[in-house]
Amino acid sequence: MPRSMRMVPLQAASGQELLLSPGHHSALIKALCEEFGPRFVPGGQLVYAGDTGKKWGYCNEPLLASLGITIGAHGKMPDVMIYDPDRRWLILAEAVTSHGPVDAKRHQELSELFQDGGAGLVFVSAFPDRRTFNKYQEVISWESEV
Repeated sequence: MPRSMRMVPLQAASGQELLLSPGHHSALIKALCEEFGPRFVPGGQLVYAGDTGKKWGYCNEPLLASLGITIGAHGKMPDVMIYDPDRRWLILAEAVTSHGPVDAKRHQELSELFQDGGAGLVFVSAFPDRRTFNKYQEVISWESEV
């Protein structure tokens, strides 16, 4: 019997919709937003979700600004960002399909990019299956979640 867990949907900015290009990477991003977030960041606010086609699939720019975060080039952004207002955490999640997880280098990049945000940073690497996880498990950074 599957485990039942209370889920509270993530809050997205009113009028904004999450539309992603088709593909495995987008499916994992969608799962982070619809499955991971409601389970582990109940009531969290979706800040950003990348898209393989458009790069910026969804971005709540007013929320970013309220957190004191200014963003430059897309290349440094994590795949998904969720803000937990109760704990003042910013969850930075990488959807690992063809590119790697949060390794030591990526941990440092993200730490520097979001250092002025005033929120605690939580680093997450999400995998579609165990085979992909096994491929990258030796390089996953300390102080990160899987």
